[in-house]
Amino acid sequence: MHLTNSWASVTARHRRLLRDAALALGCAVLFGLLAALVTAHWHPLDRFDRAWSGELHVYARDHRIWTAAVQTLSDIGGTVTMRVLLALAAGWLWLVGARVLAGWVAANALVGWGGQWALKVAVDRRRPEFDTPVSHADGASFPSGHAMASAITCAVLVGLLWYRVDRRGRTAACAVAGATVLTIGWTRIALGVHWPSDVVAGWLAAGIVLGAVTAAVELWRPGALARDVRKVNWLTRPRVQRDFAPPLGQPSGEEERFDGSVRQGAERQ
Repeated sequence: MHLTNSWASVTARHRRLLRDAALALGCAVLFGLLAALVTAHWHPLDRFDRAWSGELHVYARDHRIWTAAVQTLSDIGGTVTMRVLLALAAGWLWLVGARVLAGWVAANALVGWGGQWALKVAVDRRRPEFDTPVSHADGASFPSGHAMASAITCAVLVGLLWYRVDRRGRTAACAVAGATVLTIGWTRIALGVHWPSDVVAGWLAAGIVLGAVTAAVELWRPGALARDVRKVNWLTRPRVQRDFAPPLGQPSGEEERFDGSVRQGAERQ
């Protein structure tokens, strides 16, 4: 029985590791292809970017109240907000003793920030330029930092909630996270500070970071993330359930009585 459980655990870890590596590799391939098309000024992509950005800019220029609301959404979902959320999550996990899980959250934030900076410098794409801009942003354009940070943060928070809620809760969490990521990415295009391909690149870069960081932690401390998830779930359960439920890894009273009956029956035979 123990050998079977051990083998199943190892197999599950291998599947998770392959999934995370596949996510990072797949997103890296797509990101590399998109970056190559951007740097080569591929005409169909340039035309698509300019058409989307131009139409949204005209609307934003002519509807100032709408533009102010979009700017507010963009500011709320900015990179600083997203990194503060991850820092709070990492700090709380550290305090409750889930140190590996806290490190995973912090690593996603730090690697995402460093990767965003390095990719912007490497590609060095100019931002959209208009005669009457409605917003302003500094630095290079590719990839979008807002899109990248929001995707990393929302994915991490959904991951932390995943085993705390039922199927309906997971569906709701994914829907809210997806809507948040799409909205923040869209605001950057609507404000005329990013091309649509910048936003897509930000999402792909987020996938690279999430997959690579998770795979690295799993290789460094096999099974530690899963153990920390169970620890957090145990510590955050209602107190009544904690008092009456058996400790993790130990059978309940009914299971003990059942096992004892089986053993006694076997001895009599």
